[in-house]
Order: sequence, then structure tokens, then C-alpha cells
Amino acid sequence: MAYPKSLPYIIANEAAERFSFYGMRSILTTFLVLQFFNPLLNPALQSVAEAKANEATHFFVSLAYTVPFVGAIAADWFFGKYKVILWISLLYCVGHLLLSLFDTDLDMFRFGLVLIAIGAGGIKSCVSANVGDQFNKDNQHLLSKVYAWFYFSINAGSALSTLLIPIVYAAYGPKWAFGIPGILMAIATIIFYFGRNTYVRVPPTGIRKDNFVFISLYALLNFRKKQKGQSLLDVAKLKFNPEKVEDIKAAYRVIAVFSFIPLFWAMWDQNLSEWVLQAAKLDRHIFGYELLPQQIQTVDPFFLLLLIPVYNYLIYPFMERMGVSMTPLRRIGGGLAMIVISFVIIALVQTGVDQGTHPSVWWQVFAYFFLAAAEVMVSVTCLEYAYTQAPASMKSTMGAIWLLTIAIGNIFTALVNRSISNHGFFASLEGATYYWFFIGLMVLVLVIYMIVSPKIKERVILPAS
Repeated sequence: MAYPKSLPYIIANEAAERFSFYGMRSILTTFLVLQFFNPLLNPALQSVAEAKANEATHFFVSLAYTVPFVGAIAADWFFGKYKVILWISLLYCVGHLLLSLFDTDLDMFRFGLVLIAIGAGGIKSCVSANVGDQFNKDNQHLLSKVYAWFYFSINAGSALSTLLIPIVYAAYGPKWAFGIPGILMAIATIIFYFGRNTYVRVPPTGIRKDNFVFISLYALLNFRKKQKGQSLLDVAKLKFNPEKVEDIKAAYRVIAVFSFIPLFWAMWDQNLSEWVLQAAKLDRHIFGYELLPQQIQTVDPFFLLLLIPVYNYLIYPFMERMGVSMTPLRRIGGGLAMIVISFVIIALVQTGVDQGTHPSVWWQVFAYFFLAAAEVMVSVTCLEYAYTQAPASMKSTMGAIWLLTIAIGNIFTALVNRSISNHGFFASLEGATYYWFFIGLMVLVLVIYMIVSPKIKERVILPAS
């Protein structure tokens, strides 16, 4: 059985869209500092300017990862995936255009960021599901290979853009640096449109009252009907199919695991903002070439693509042979520990910066290695966990809730930076202290996770073949 004819359009579209998103984001934080928050490079204003730029970046990311929940509902209930992807992609292009045209107008620039966040988020929950829709029982055995290429296109697009767009920014300024990602997004939209006659389109189902939201709200609003020995959600069995209610209870067990993840993303996403600002103060000479601060991010997708097969084919099997069962919950715990190691390295590097020295950027590269290892153990595992542990009727919803953990984490980091810029509660978190604060929080979360996770029941639920 051959691959679906629609796949080249979907994969090419994803690569171009990821190039546009990560290319824009690679220069966003440094641009905000230099253009709007501290254009005169006043040393006395630099820490506040960086906090304002970090705040804006993390709020942007949080919106981009909140919208997928809305995009999934719009696609599944009302319009279908094709229409949502196409319409929101056009909005996405307008957002990029505004960034390029209004690089000296903060209000219009922010409006452009909002449109990009809505665009990137709105299609995020639809594109990967659209890949699965193209397959049937005759060629479903090819799905894992296709998702590998799909994931490769994401990382290839992000790696290429984080390498090239900083060079464009340094040589030609922000208009071209923001304009080129916009051109790539327009190309992505055109590619997707050209494939319109090849797609398998799953029609929308309309509003279903027996879903996660309605059942949860019913149980919450009718808690007084709860009988002795029942869980709160059992109340919903008075109105809804008991099997559906049990599905929701299984989903909440997944959410219990996900509740430990937002702080992970609060830390991880700093590599695209706080770490970039730190890189500007380091000795960035590598093999006789001086890298731009924004280009250091490129090592993350490189390490990620390297470590995924290393973990799957070497580390995990080795641990199993040693008698250590590498369950999803253990992998997640290992990933939380890895991100602590990466931040300890960054905190020590920042200590050197605070003392007026210029540590080698190789130390940041070393931190990126552990950051990528953490991402493999947490992000990849949680995607698997969301699918295998959730009931069949809840798998798409769990994917959207997984993305919400990224949004919540970025909101937390944004609020911390807002407090710093406003001389509020977290104003004392300057220099290395900022990173040690997050390290301390994650160590606390990790200790709680180690106590709680052994008590969480794991039950694999796969769709019937």
C-alpha cells in the first residue's frame, strides 16, 4: 500500500510553518530589548529591559499554547481541520506582515504577535491529527514512519531558521528578519492549499454533550448528589453514559501526572529567551567562528534528533537489562532531574557573567545537551503517555491539555519577569539568583513527584485493531 498523496503537502507545509515560527522567535527577545525597552543600551536599565522582553516573549508563547484547545474544538465540532488550518494560516500571515511593517511601533508589533500566537496555536492541534486522518486500516502500518518524518520536518525547519534568521537580522535589520519568516508562512499556506484535492477530510461532529467539559461541569455543579463511597465524577452517571464518565476519570489520572509538568516548561522555554540574552555576554567563538547570540539555540534540535534514537535503542534497553523498568513515570522523573542539571550549569555560567567575566559559550552548549535529554524524557514520553493512558474518546483532548501545560509554565515565567520589571515581589531575582530560584522550585517538585508518582495507576488503553 502506497503512502497517501497528501503527505508531501502536509510535511512541506509543517517545515515551512515551523521555520516561520522559530525564525521569528529566535530574534524576538533581543529585538524587544534593543528596539523598545533599552535602545540606548543604558546599563542601569538593562536588567529591567531584559525582564520586560522575557515577560512579553513568555506571554506570547503561553497564548500560542492555549489556543490549540480552542482550535481543536473549532475543527472537531464546527468546521473540520482543513478549513481551520487554511483560515487561521491566513491570519498567521497577517501577523508576520505586521511584525515586518511595524518594527518601530510597539502596540502594532504586539498585535502582530497576538495574531501569530493565534495562528500558530490554532493550527497546532489540527496539523498532527490531520496526518493521522490520511491513513486507513490498509496503510496504518506506515503511520509511525510518517510521524518520524513529520517530527523531522519540525526540527529541520526550526534548526534552519534559528541558524539563518539571526544572520539576516544582523546584516539587514528587523524588517527582513521578520519578513522572511512571513514569506515562509505564506509559502506554507500556499503549499497546504495546493494539496486541497488530496486530503482525507474528517467531517466535524457537532457539539457533543458527553465530552470532558460538560461531564466535569455537571459533576462539579451537582456535588451535593454525591453518595458515600462515590467519587465526585460518579455523580455525572445520573445524566451521562457511565462508560463515558469512566473515560473522564481515566483522563484525570493523566492530568494528575501532567500537573507536575508546567514548571518543566517554565524552565525549558527560557532557552529561547533568557539563555539568548545570556549568550550575548559570553565568549561565542567556536572553531574560529563567532556565533551570534541567537544562533546558539540551533544545538537544541540537533541534540534532540541525536538523543531520541540513543534513548530508544541504547539507554532504555540497557536500563531494562539492568533490571530497572523504564516506565513512562520513571522517564518523566528522570527528565525533571535532567533539566535541573542543565539549569545548574546555566546558573554557574551566569555567576561568571555577574562577576564581569565572559565564560565560553561551550558551557551553554553543554547545558543544551542536558536540556535536550530532559525534553526527550519528558516531552516525548508525555505525548506517548497522553495517548496510551487516555481512553479512545479522550485522546485528542489529552493532546490539547498537554499543550496547556506549556502555556501555564510560560505564564508563570512571564509573571515572574513582570514582577522583576515592576520591582515587585521577585525583584531580588537578578543574575544567577534568578536561575537558582527555578532550580529550587524544580527540586521541590521533583521530591513531591517521587513521593506521589508510585501511587499513580498506569493502564494502557489502545484503540481496538
